[in-house]
Amino acid sequence: MTLGSFVVRNTFRNKRRSLLTMLSISFSLLLLTLMMSIWRTFYIDQGPPDSTKRIITRDRVSLAFFLPAYYRDKIRSVPGVAAVVPMTYFGNVYKDDRATNSFAQVVTDPDEYPKVAADKIVPPDQLLAWQHDRTGAMVDIELARKFGWKIGDHLTLQSPYFPVHPEVTIRAIYTIDPPVRSLIFNAKYLEESVDWFKGQAGWYLIQVASPNDVAPVSKAIDEMFRNAPQRTKTESQQAFQLSFVSSLGNVKAFILGICGAVVFAILLVSGNTMAMSIRARTREVAVLKTLGFTRQRVLSMFVGESIALSVAGGMLGVVGATLLIRWLTHSPVAIGIPGGMKVTLPTMLASLLVAATVGFISGCLPAYTASRTNIVEGLRHIG
Repeated sequence: MTLGSFVVRNTFRNKRRSLLTMLSISFSLLLLTLMMSIWRTFYIDQGPPDSTKRIITRDRVSLAFFLPAYYRDKIRSVPGVAAVVPMTYFGNVYKDDRATNSFAQVVTDPDEYPKVAADKIVPPDQLLAWQHDRTGAMVDIELARKFGWKIGDHLTLQSPYFPVHPEVTIRAIYTIDPPVRSLIFNAKYLEESVDWFKGQAGWYLIQVASPNDVAPVSKAIDEMFRNAPQRTKTESQQAFQLSFVSSLGNVKAFILGICGAVVFAILLVSGNTMAMSIRARTREVAVLKTLGFTRQRVLSMFVGESIALSVAGGMLGVVGATLLIRWLTHSPVAIGIPGGMKVTLPTMLASLLVAATVGFISGCLPAYTASRTNIVEGLRHIG
């Protein structure tokens, strides 16, 4: 029998205790993997290639304030700007206030929008139909599948911000990876129904010539409107999205706090299990040392058991987190979960490394104590 097989057999000697410990560790690692995936999605991933060339200009104070329509032509004159379209958030209510019927509804200029959002794939005939129908709408394919929509269907939208209930007709269905689950319709249609909205926009979505133009173009736009009645704040699309996340509070500290608590919990669970297991095997350790097992061999054996137990629980947790995130990103009830969130290979490896490290640390002290067991005292031990 090899040392490895001996370690595996002893790790699962007490099946109930080992199983409960594995489940405790797996739940902790599931939470840790989930938090790391959220961190990666919001703060590390850059998104689709086209998104690195998009910037957003909004009111410097708040998104609650609209920008004048003439800002669009001024922004277009800035060197490095390839296209610019007005965007306004209409609302997220459809049919009723239930979360399952909630999705983003945005108004824009259909003629120039495809230049800015080239990563949205739309059949050419559907795109033309949307652009030529003032009451037309373009929807994400995930939304169409969820609600059973098809080309030509009529929808009545509601908004908590505008005193109208526009009726739109689905003229185009787009696909994008990851899905964004939104509906887009013509800003002119909304202007015809709401007088005070004419000549305004919530923000401007801008396509620059290359990613290198993002910083200089952003600075030039804000400098242009520095003395204007409404000053602007221009930032990358990722920074714009993070501003919504930051409105929830210090999300970074929250995620780091949960990760720290999870690691501490794993340490307690794994350390307690190993201490109980080794204490119950005092006589066995004495017998092993009588048979010629050295201190180093006893130490490595028990540390190996601790690592094996933690890694096994970690693997269950990683698999569980992967399945949970896959369900969340495709579930109609999981509102606000980014469609591109997933458990990447580096995240999996990081979680398993944490599990192995915790197993090593929690097993060292009990294993060291066991390796120093006196043979005579160990054989006399009753427990």
